Formats: sequence, structure tokens, C-alpha cells
Amino acid sequence: MHLKKVISDLHKLIARLWGRISTLEQVNRVLEAENAELRARLAQTSKNSHHPPSSEGYQKPNAVPKKKTKSSKKVGGQPKHPGKTLEMVRQPDQIVLHQATHCRVCGKDFQASEVIGVVGKRQVFDLPPPRLEVTEHQLGVSCCCGLPQIGNYPVGVDSPTQYGARIRSLSSLLNTDYRLPYHKIKSLFTDLYGCSFNESTAVSANASLYKSLQPSEERIRKALLEAQVAHFDETGMRVAGKLHWFHTACNEDYCYLYMHPKRGKEALEAPESVLKDFQHWAVHDCWASYFKYDTCQHALCNAHLLRELQALIEQGSRWASAMKTFLLELHQAAQQNGSMVPNPPQWRQKYQQICQQADREEPPPEKRARGKPKNSKGRNLLKRLVKYQEAVLAFAFHPEVPFTNNLAEQAIRTIKIKQKVAMSFRTRKGAQIYARIQGFISTLRKQGINVFEALVKVNQGKEVVFKAT
Repeated sequence: MHLKKVISDLHKLIARLWGRISTLEQVNRVLEAENAELRARLAQTSKNSHHPPSSEGYQKPNAVPKKKTKSSKKVGGQPKHPGKTLEMVRQPDQIVLHQATHCRVCGKDFQASEVIGVVGKRQVFDLPPPRLEVTEHQLGVSCCCGLPQIGNYPVGVDSPTQYGARIRSLSSLLNTDYRLPYHKIKSLFTDLYGCSFNESTAVSANASLYKSLQPSEERIRKALLEAQVAHFDETGMRVAGKLHWFHTACNEDYCYLYMHPKRGKEALEAPESVLKDFQHWAVHDCWASYFKYDTCQHALCNAHLLRELQALIEQGSRWASAMKTFLLELHQAAQQNGSMVPNPPQWRQKYQQICQQADREEPPPEKRARGKPKNSKGRNLLKRLVKYQEAVLAFAFHPEVPFTNNLAEQAIRTIKIKQKVAMSFRTRKGAQIYARIQGFISTLRKQGINVFEALVKVNQGKEVVFKAT
């Protein structure tokens, strides 16, 4: 009887221990998954995620130096290279003649009138001494038919003293595109010109330019709506103490920016939005809100996909390595064949085969007590690659579609630099002013138009003509 009781107790103990082991194994699997996820987060860089290089700080991974092969070309500029350097001008602003002061034989002093020729010349390019030019506008009185008749001040001359279009344009350019704070602009004008250009004057200059740029902004928006390809992106920034979103639509010739309190449907349906009315190729990242618009054709940014694939490759994924190689080979083939690859069915079949390989390699969704089953990052990426196959491969089968969304990334980068300098906008109006002016300036740079002279024209009430595209 005693032995039977001991055996029974041991069986109960084994059952309890077995249950405990099963529980601990399940907890261990959860902890291992969490640990792997945290390690993957710590390993994220600008090469395998959407993090910008600036977020890496001093912990940037050491770049592997590329082996340089000795070139057969000569050092320096190559033949037919356009090169840009200072060239002598035919008519300099001033000429300074340097002559011998006296004769080395008899000691006679030379006069300027005794110079018989010039044997050499060198030109120095420099800035003239900075000074403000003051133009006084006077009203003249004429008398005819017994009545005194007075002229009118020109448009824009509204006060007894005021700053002109050029200094106001320079202020707006420094504040917007060069991200100089108002108090720094005031200090700069004091140092250069000795004038007290107040911060409120700089604010007023931006507000006036914003109002004058409305017709130009409408022309930019219309040009983008008519374009065959447009790039879209958005980024967040604090405005008036709350998170707001700057949205961009751009291409190689135009850039349009607008600010909205929301990121998704409300912003994309707003009157300022371009996407809601766009009917051609829209290039963007894989954010689901963009795909809700079926009036346009969608193309995905493959640079984003390559970074996600790289993160999986670093975790040992074989299918991610195959997909990355495939996309790069497809891109190279498209470039070699005028942005149009031969034999599209063969490339599509290979793409689908890699997706099938990924389906076999990726673990099935993990069932949870509550909510939907949890997919791995690799399976989530696979689902997007399958669902948006045509958008991923659009660059290879449509010559006008680019491989990446870099143009939109570059347009957004100006805002992120502004964020690093100013941290935030105090008012929504200030953010709106910045967006319109920056979009206009970016358009000018894309079209090779002198930014400062164009801003002066706008401040003078003249129209800036964009180049035909």
C-alpha cells in the first residue's frame, strides 16, 4: 500500500512538472520572439529601415572601404567635361594699372602717361562694399487750366519709409530656404548694412510673399495634375503644439507642399490635395491610404522595399536575398533596354516563384488569445509584395515610371532640416506660409531659374514664367 501511494504521488508530481515545463516552454518561445524583435530594432540603420542617417548619431556602422582600381585616365578634368571655374570678363568694373615706379638704370620716376603697353593681366572677383540704396519718390505738381495737378506714387510705395522688394525677397529666402531664424536675419542685416531690419518686418515680408505666390502655386498644382508621373510623400512636424503633416506632390520640374492637421483621408481629400484629382502614375511608399484612390495608377518605391529586404537578410532570410537580387537585376535590365525590360512574363514568373519560396520559409501566423494572428515582419512584407505586385514591378514595364520615390523624399527633406533647426512652428499660419514659399523655391531650383530674382519679381507684382516641360 505504501509503495502504491508513492508511485501515485510521483505520477502526480510528474504531471505537474510536465505541465509546468509546457508552460515554461511557451513563455520561453514568447520571450525569444520578443528578444529577437528587440534585437532587430537595435540593429536598424538607414540601410535596413526607414530611419534617416541622421538618427544614427555617432553609432553609424563603419563603412567598408571600396577597393580602388588604378584608372588609365589622367588626373584632373577629362576631355569634354563642362567644368565650371572663374573665367575672365571682357569688361571689368574697374582697372588698376601696376607699373614700374622708376628706371632701374638712371632712377627716373615713371608717370602713368609713360606706359606704352600692357603685358599681363589678372582679375579678382569680390563683393562690393555692402550698402543700402535709397530711392526717394517725390510727387510733382503741375498747373493747367487753373488747377494744380499732382502725380501718383508707383504701386508698392505705400509708406513714408519702407524696405524695397529686393531686401524683402532676401529676407524670405534666408528664412525659408536657408532656414535662418528671424533674429539671425536681423543681425545679418545690421552687420552688413547697418540697418535695423526688425523681426516683425521679416515676418511681414513672408506673409506678403505668401499672398503674392497664390497664383504661382495654382499653376504648379495644375502642372502636376497634368504630368504623366508625380511623386507623393508626407512627414510629421509639430505645429502650434500639436502634430501636423506636410504633404508633397512633385516631379522633376515642379514641387508642391501643403500642411494639414491629419495624415490620412482628411488630408488627401482636402482642397489642397493633388492625389484626389490625379489620373496618371502616382509613385509613393506602401502606405495603404494612397491605394484608396483608383483614378490613378500606382507605383511603389523600391528603395523602401530594398531596405526592408536588407533587414530580413541580416536575420538570415534566403528569400529576401533572392528578392533583393531579383529587383536589382530587373532594374539593371530596364536601364539597359530603355526603361523597358524584354520578356515581361518571364520576369513576372520569377517574381512569383520567389514569393512562393517566401511563403514556405516564413513561419505561419502566430495565434493569440485575443485579436488577429500575428505575422512576422517577413510575412507582412510578403503579403504586400503579392498584393501590390503590379505596383512593385511598374518601373520595369512602363518607361515613364522611376525605380524609387527619391524626388518626394528630397522634397520632404527640406522640412526635416527645418525641423532640426527650428524644432517646430508656433502657428499654423506660419507653417502654411513656409510650405507655399518652399514649394515655389524648390520649383525654381528644379527649373534652373534664379531664385532671388524670381522672388523679387513676385514681390514687385510681376509673374514668374516657368519653363515649358
